[in-house]
Amino acid sequence: MIELKTPAEIERMHVAGRFVAEVLTEVGELADVGVNLLDLEHHVRGMIERRGAESCYWDYAPSFGKGPFRNVICLSVNDAVLHGLPHDYVLRDGDVLSADLAVGIDGWVADSARTIVVGTAAEEDLRIIRATEEALEAGIEAARPGNRLGDISAAIWAVARAHGYPVNTEFGGHGIGRTMHEDLHVSNKGRAGRGLTLRPGLTLALEPWFARTTDRIVYDPDGWTIRSADGSRTAHSEHTVAITEDGPLVLTRRRPEAEPATT
Repeated sequence: MIELKTPAEIERMHVAGRFVAEVLTEVGELADVGVNLLDLEHHVRGMIERRGAESCYWDYAPSFGKGPFRNVICLSVNDAVLHGLPHDYVLRDGDVLSADLAVGIDGWVADSARTIVVGTAAEEDLRIIRATEEALEAGIEAARPGNRLGDISAAIWAVARAHGYPVNTEFGGHGIGRTMHEDLHVSNKGRAGRGLTLRPGLTLALEPWFARTTDRIVYDPDGWTIRSADGSRTAHSEHTVAITEDGPLVLTRRRPEAEPATT
């Protein structure tokens, strides 16, 4: 069932979105050469506890994972791109780190992800990160009343094609609101003019993610961490977006608007 949110409910999601943005900004500042992923995990746990928020990941056990997930943030390194299980790994110079976070505050949820390079950045890593960010902004721009769901997917796909990146369609964006995953799958590949007509009150998590040279994925033995099948590096960008009468409203926008992809 698709639930259209009222402006007051969207504002409550915006409260959660601002907090998610704050946490991801801090993770980006803390991630550095020599930092352990488990230290980042525990730092985020503390932020969530102090805020009185609720992790959407803790105890999450969907059909595609080896649940329950017992962490509060997904941290994926290099060829890992989705659902990265925080583990005893010390970040190295040049590592690509994707951080994905969803939390609820007072019953309303927001979800966002960002990718950065730790230390010295290779140009090809910056390029794929920027491509996912560009694709995300294109998808957001298409999230307007009267457009179709396929317009969002087509906008994301067009950016991937322009940069020469293949697109996986097994995992993409989704509805969001009272829970992390609500009805509507938002593929990162599609045709304009197809699918559901977008209406004010619809809230979506849009999340383009690309691997350099493959659209195939493999799972780690932990049952959660998803990697590119050929070991090529990856990137992932995500925002929670509300469709309003005035156009798309990004609920998880970080400040400042433009942030460096390196730490």
